Amino acid sequence: MARALFLLTRTRLSGLLLMAGLLVLWELSVRLELVRAISWPAFSSVVAAWMRLMANGEIPAELLATLQRLFTGYALAIAAGVGVGVLMGYFQFFYNLLEPLSESLRPIPSPAYLPMAILFLGIGDQMKVFLVALTCFFPILLNTYSGVQAVDPVQINTARTFRLGTWATIRQVIVPAAAPHIFTGMRISLAVALIVSVIAEMVAANNGMGYFILQTQRSFRIPEMYAGVITLGLLGYLLNRAFLLVEGRVVAWHFRSTAREAV
Repeated sequence: MARALFLLTRTRLSGLLLMAGLLVLWELSVRLELVRAISWPAFSSVVAAWMRLMANGEIPAELLATLQRLFTGYALAIAAGVGVGVLMGYFQFFYNLLEPLSESLRPIPSPAYLPMAILFLGIGDQMKVFLVALTCFFPILLNTYSGVQAVDPVQINTARTFRLGTWATIRQVIVPAAAPHIFTGMRISLAVALIVSVIAEMVAANNGMGYFILQTQRSFRIPEMYAGVITLGLLGYLLNRAFLLVEGRVVAWHFRSTAREAV
């Protein structure tokens, strides 16, 4: 009994049991006719549809299209966000130059850029990549700026003592010290990238998971629609877990030092 209680309170078993319970309730709500609606199929029907779509390659093909746009825009956002964030955080000139512009553009909701993006870039992949890159740019920029500002002045002065140049100091001291903040911005932006990719595909696309979900809804393929939504949930979870693994390896020193400080 004590062992079971420990597993429930100290591991993720409780969370898994909660999810399993909710799925069972979903299934029972249809089997017991507690909910009678074409828009609410049994979970078993959704699973069957998902397995069929995976087997015939329909979901993998749509997923691949979404991932290509997502990672292209995400990579561009990382390059631009880290670069501009370091400049703004280290050089007062660039902060004074770019802060008013970035703070004016940042609060604008990403869907508001869609009409302009379609006008200038059309409805192809360029528009979707641009939208993902623009939306992911600001969280990475802000976290990079905060990370650079949080660097211990002693580290910078030590670099100057060893006569490191400006760019060598940025490369060898500033960026590594700001890495935990940078990775926080990248993690936030990864989830945002998935959201924006799907929204853009729902508005203007002929493939991708957003397009797939909207088309199945319009053609009343309801189990297939739910299968698409669940696929996005699984994708988001897997992307987050993969990112945490990479982060744990790249900034392992930070987690070790934090653990020592806690002790």
